[in-house]
Amino acid sequence: MLAAWNERDPAKIRGQHDTALLPNVIFADPDNCTVGVEEFEDMIRRFRDKWPNARSERTSGFDTHNNRYRYKWLVTVAEGQSLPGMDVAEIDDQNLVVRVDGFFGPVPKP
Repeated sequence: MLAAWNERDPAKIRGQHDTALLPNVIFADPDNCTVGVEEFEDMIRRFRDKWPNARSERTSGFDTHNNRYRYKWLVTVAEGQSLPGMDVAEIDDQNLVVRVDGFFGPVPKP
């Protein structure tokens, strides 16, 4: 899934999704809520149009239980401009992504 965010060729984005996502995958973050691979692809294309040189990377290991995974990531859109965040993803028994809930920024302090 992360490879799709980093793919610069719009024609190749779908190939990344076919091996990772269920056809009716749900993706939600503070800016987006998509259902299905087509909407997910459209969201990534809009992201790439806005920030063509952005780079997304996972910055932690995986914490897992009951087919759910959480991990941290960092999106760098330009030198000195980056956004950290965290995803919580649900994976089915065939290791395909069912749902991703993304959060921007660090976890707030109490």
